[in-house]
Amino acid sequence: MAETVAPSGTTSTTHHLLTSIEPLLREWLPRQRWFAGKGRPVTGFTPVAVTELLPPDGRLGLYHLLVRVHQPSALGAPAHVGDCYQLLIGVREALPPWLAPALIGHVEDGPLAGRTVYEALYDPRPAEVLLEALRSRARIGGLRFDRDPHQEIGDGLVPRLMTAEQSNSSVVYGDTFILKLLRRVVPGVNPDLEIPLALAREGCARVPAPTAWLRAEAPGEPEEPYVLAVLQPYVTGATDGWELALRELAGGGDFTDEARALGRATAEVHTALARALPTVTLGHAQLRQLVDGMTERLTAALQAVPALRPYEAGLRSAFEALDGLAAEGQTWTAQRVHGDLHLGQCLRAPSGDWSLIDFEGEPARPLAERRMPQPPVRDIAGMLRSFDYAAHSADPVDPDWAHTCRSAYCAGYAEVTGRDPRTDPVLLRAYETDKAVYEVVYEARHRPDWLAVPLSAVRRLAASEPTLARETRP
Repeated sequence: MAETVAPSGTTSTTHHLLTSIEPLLREWLPRQRWFAGKGRPVTGFTPVAVTELLPPDGRLGLYHLLVRVHQPSALGAPAHVGDCYQLLIGVREALPPWLAPALIGHVEDGPLAGRTVYEALYDPRPAEVLLEALRSRARIGGLRFDRDPHQEIGDGLVPRLMTAEQSNSSVVYGDTFILKLLRRVVPGVNPDLEIPLALAREGCARVPAPTAWLRAEAPGEPEEPYVLAVLQPYVTGATDGWELALRELAGGGDFTDEARALGRATAEVHTALARALPTVTLGHAQLRQLVDGMTERLTAALQAVPALRPYEAGLRSAFEALDGLAAEGQTWTAQRVHGDLHLGQCLRAPSGDWSLIDFEGEPARPLAERRMPQPPVRDIAGMLRSFDYAAHSADPVDPDWAHTCRSAYCAGYAEVTGRDPRTDPVLLRAYETDKAVYEVVYEARHRPDWLAVPLSAVRRLAASEPTLARETRP
């Protein structure tokens, strides 16, 4: 078994505890939906911080862990210390049947010998401990629970774990609040807390204002604190945009009004973000860097997915056209954006109002990159691609539905900003192309049956710019 290294400030008891549960974690962690290192074995752990939230002396114990995971970087390469994960480990003498899905394993030695450890978020009592710590603004070890003093957190809110998430975990408290726990964490300012707080200061109602949040200061680490969790109001009865779009498609319903309303909601968020956080002007030098990144991603994709190669020239022309406009002196404004916008990141309340959620960005991207100002069209391109995916999920495929929704969305955006994204077709085409190329690689690796969806977009985007302009004209 690989040795678990104790960090500065970790007690001997904690070190032995981690050593004793490591074999169980090595088997359990790769099976979790939110674990990003699938396909490579876990060879060990380095603890970053371990905090006892409930002592395991009675019926229940609870530990909060931040651990770095050791995995080989490539076939035959030595193991390296990689991503840091947040774990909540419950301890019981034995699990009742209703907690069977949460089982991690039975500990054979160490301070927890003879006991059972499990994923604590399945258990209401540990979830209540987290909410009470947020309510009381507790300080436990390196954990810092904090909240907005102007928002109340009531008593008696029954917790339940949401089981549909993939990259993180969420607990709903009595249909009043939802606590999102980030699983793969890095030190620094996380946009999933930063942006909603900034929008709340601007009075933007399109994004639920954070009620409370959890940070951690790791012993012996000079970096900024880790943002670990955010508590926000729960939109009761809300339906996410992806589910709603598929429902309308299946029933032959018209989604045009909803797409237009989504465009308005996106524009309102962008407008508020431009007021709340700094904007920058992108000239040729800055656009050159963006174009270089797009071109590099295309080059890598061409190597990974041969089906892209017939469209190489047309795809490169999308990026070259953008660079050409910048070289002629055209500039663009960049600002903070959502970063990973699609139908699944939008909630429609029973009132008909739309909200945008999950501002974490793409978790696989470095934090500094996720916090960089971008042209707002990056979010718009993501949503346009999402309409395309929804249309291809219908049986039969309905490309006219996607075209109508794309047009309505852009028109709704223009109603708020006064500028239709389609009036800047070169920039829009470049960002849509970059997104479609990413999708091709993802589908080829993870869902080959879906590869035809982004490839159909690639064929369209690889066409000449005048053709693209005709296709997107309302």
